[in-house]
Amino acid sequence: MKKYKVTLTQQERHDLEALSSKGKHAAQTVLYALILLACDEGTYQKQRSINETISSVLNVGMKTIDRVKKRFVEEGLEAVLNRKPSSRKFQPKVDGDLEAHLIALSCSKPPVGHKRWTLRLLADKLVELEYVDQISHETVRQTLNKTSLSPGKKNAG
Repeated sequence: MKKYKVTLTQQERHDLEALSSKGKHAAQTVLYALILLACDEGTYQKQRSINETISSVLNVGMKTIDRVKKRFVEEGLEAVLNRKPSSRKFQPKVDGDLEAHLIALSCSKPPVGHKRWTLRLLADKLVELEYVDQISHETVRQTLNKTSLSPGKKNAG
């Protein structure tokens, strides 16, 4: 395994010490700052701690320490302290067209044998009418909740 050597400048040490000792910061940011301070092998550090000691004192895994050190060496201090934005892209399950169909359906008369629409009945009807391939009752609930409609209301619509 490749070893990464953390050497902090005097300014970086000062910033990390200030970040870890005062102010309101995310717990992960403070933890990473403490890891970097403990791993420092620069001239401004009195004594470097070994990873096992850091792991037991801060209650983190050895891999976490290695990841923080690697990220510091490869990307710098800002990359360690600031989280990257998520790269995941979420496609909305319900678009405006499906939402309009759902609202119209929930405002219509319930099926024979039922007093009112349930979330599962609405979800099944949307699939039956081929508006969607599949949809859960929870998605139906969230959509109706967003539009302040409820299938249980007698005067919905």
